[in-house]
Amino acid sequence: MDGAGGTGRDAGLLPPGQRPAPRWRASHYGKVPVVDAETWTLTLCGAVRDPGALVLDLAAVESLPHVEVTAGLHCVDRHSVPAITWGGVRLRDVVALAPPEDGAVHALLAARRGYSSSALVEDLLHPDALLATTADGRPLTREHGWPARVVLPHLYGFKGPKWIAEISFHHTPQQGYWESHGYHPRGRVDLEERWAHQG
Repeated sequence: MDGAGGTGRDAGLLPPGQRPAPRWRASHYGKVPVVDAETWTLTLCGAVRDPGALVLDLAAVESLPHVEVTAGLHCVDRHSVPAITWGGVRLRDVVALAPPEDGAVHALLAARRGYSSSALVEDLLHPDALLATTADGRPLTREHGWPARVVLPHLYGFKGPKWIAEISFHHTPQQGYWESHGYHPRGRVDLEERWAHQG
């Protein structure tokens, strides 16, 4: 997908209603957690086809094919970092390890310190959707989500939690932190889906 939210030569273009951020400022809910890469895990659970939860450590994640996606990071407050080269694994490869049940089209992405966001499974399967471990060729900093964060370039930044810990699948819509405060349940950047009242 070329353009404001995706990869390719036009990845630096800004989507509607956005302006360039003077710098890549870390923005997050609560304090920066202390995460040990040796004990970090990502759990896939909820309405999955095979009963039970799948727990992945960092080595298991890094055993998946590594990819890079150059895409903007777009904050719902209208600031954008136009082009970051994210490195990591495609979320579709992660989801394939514990696929959701038929009809479980909703997901809740839970991070450390109680933050969460909602997403549709189809957004996790987007070709540019990553579980990112690097940015511009360097490991993520603690402030930017080390050791792993969700990157959904076609959605606003609040949809992609840093310090991701769990992805749960559901048959009904879920609400994360910002969704419960009136932000849009989908959050597509190209459609400027910022607020819940937009439908």
